[in-house]
Amino acid sequence: MEWRVTFKPSANGICRRPPPESRSGGAAAGRSPRRNPALAKLRGPSPRPTGVPALTPWHRIRRLAIALLLFAGATAAHAGVKLVVDGVDDPLKSAVISGVELSQYATREVSAAQVRRLYARAPDQVQAALRPYGYYEATVDADLAQQGNDWRVTLHIKPGEPVKITAVHVDLDQAARAIAPIRRAERAIEQLKGQTLNDGAYDAARDALSGQLTANGFLAAKLLTHRVEVTRADRSAVIRLAWEAGPRYRFGPVQFEGSQFRDGFLDRYVPFKPGDYFSQDKLLDLQQALNGADYFSVVNVQPDVDDAKDGTVNVRVQLVPAKRTVYTGGPFIGTDTGFGLRGGVEKRWVNRLGHKWKNELVVAQRLKTLSTFYSIPRPGKNQHSLNFGANYRDANTDTSQSRTLELVGNDTRLWHGWTRTLGVHALSGTFTVGKRSGEPDNAPGVDHGRSTLVFAEASLGRKRGDNPTFVRKGWSINLAVRSTAGTLLSDTRFAQFTVDAKWIRAFLGRNRLILRGSAGMTTTGNFDALPPQLRFFAGGDRSVRGYGFQSIGPTNSYGRVIGGRNLLVASTEVEHYFTRKWGIAAFVDAGNAFTGTDYRPKIGAGLGVRWLSPVGMIRVDFGTPVHSREKHGIELHIVIGPDL
Repeated sequence: MEWRVTFKPSANGICRRPPPESRSGGAAAGRSPRRNPALAKLRGPSPRPTGVPALTPWHRIRRLAIALLLFAGATAAHAGVKLVVDGVDDPLKSAVISGVELSQYATREVSAAQVRRLYARAPDQVQAALRPYGYYEATVDADLAQQGNDWRVTLHIKPGEPVKITAVHVDLDQAARAIAPIRRAERAIEQLKGQTLNDGAYDAARDALSGQLTANGFLAAKLLTHRVEVTRADRSAVIRLAWEAGPRYRFGPVQFEGSQFRDGFLDRYVPFKPGDYFSQDKLLDLQQALNGADYFSVVNVQPDVDDAKDGTVNVRVQLVPAKRTVYTGGPFIGTDTGFGLRGGVEKRWVNRLGHKWKNELVVAQRLKTLSTFYSIPRPGKNQHSLNFGANYRDANTDTSQSRTLELVGNDTRLWHGWTRTLGVHALSGTFTVGKRSGEPDNAPGVDHGRSTLVFAEASLGRKRGDNPTFVRKGWSINLAVRSTAGTLLSDTRFAQFTVDAKWIRAFLGRNRLILRGSAGMTTTGNFDALPPQLRFFAGGDRSVRGYGFQSIGPTNSYGRVIGGRNLLVASTEVEHYFTRKWGIAAFVDAGNAFTGTDYRPKIGAGLGVRWLSPVGMIRVDFGTPVHSREKHGIELHIVIGPDL
């Protein structure tokens, strides 16, 4: 910051403060000296000079009115300033407007003297505002004009040639440089070479490297040199940075406070062990793992960095148990299921071993389910658990009906960042396929079946998102393989592979691009013995919009949809948000279920409304088939739930 001090000389070259009696008239003008208030109280009120009449109330009112009129006139004489900047575009234009004092008087009163004083300062302020963007040779031509009671100031700016970064020198310890995130941050600084000097970009790159040093255990790192050398003659700049990384700290033990479980149980959620190098990402993983366990209402992970001794950082985790029993219920609506009611009860923990138990009942127009699920956490740092459950399902879609009972037992754990599940399913029930709404069960062409299948299942799932309620950058992928052991305990053999993926990216502010895809493949000895949930159909809210739920697929000789062995569906969607809560969407979906290689995709397109409500994202879509001979009109789709 530069301070300027200006001395105004008097007639003899020295600026002196005039004596009190010569200021404002003073005693020389016939006025009494200023009274001391404290003494005035002791002396009492000053006597009124002889011959001066006392002021009546009328005189006081008249004087007050005159004073108000004079004040109003002075206020009306004041005016605002309209600032016009040309010759540069954003972000330079915004920087100039922010840096010039005149912009502060657009809606504030200003006198002519103030305007002229601020107008004289404007060129210097413009140049100062442009230097952080690398423009050191800016010239300014300014115009000042009065328009009625307002003032118009126009700044014609020629920014000149910017300063370019010609060299970057980064001095960093080899031990720190060997760590990938730190090395990437160093390369980001080096990539500034050849670019226009920009203080914001330089500061961000420098601070990013400092942040990576801290995040990866160099808690005592010091920035020794941070200098930008600008040579205005050839419009060049050299960046010089040097760090002393110091020792790399390690994790000490983790102490849990406020836990309702037996000692050692929560160790399974700790993604590191004492002696591992300190990492902020690992602390974040611990925070997310404990939050995801759904045992606690408050999770506060605190590394004792200030008390670190011998390069060791102990970690204290403060916990507050959540409500143990949770009751859920209420109405819901979905175009795939219709209107329905849902109720459930969940024990977040059954005992001090952390067991969980969840029960749910769903009664909807086209779906009825009753399920129970019991989970037993196992020791270890991979969030290993054994799970057992049963599910009765009565489903009625546009093309099928089924009543099945399924028993499940599986083993779930984290595996290289994925959630891996290995389990066994026993599925038994009756079903009809190809039946249309309102038709009797014995309608021609309706397939009836009863089957029992015992099969193994292995699945991998992973997702990443920057925000659980509204994802601006994220993705998810789920893969599953199912297979019977021949015809052992099963009416037929089958093997099946499925994959579902979703990718979300925000762009240009309030817009999002959403890509989605699903694929599947089945081999079986008797396709007719597979219940509808093991066949592939297309159409519906999460498939091809514009078509009813599971209304697309291969048909039998009666033209009834009976499902296929294979599936391929893709979707592209663009969303634009007018506010933080409301937006619109445009989408195109394509896909179909098929058998063999006879793939004929159906296409649906439409528009939708998005509302980020207190209960989550609500999507209302209106889709219509494109170039379809069999299907016409508009289909309504409603989905409530998270992005991933």
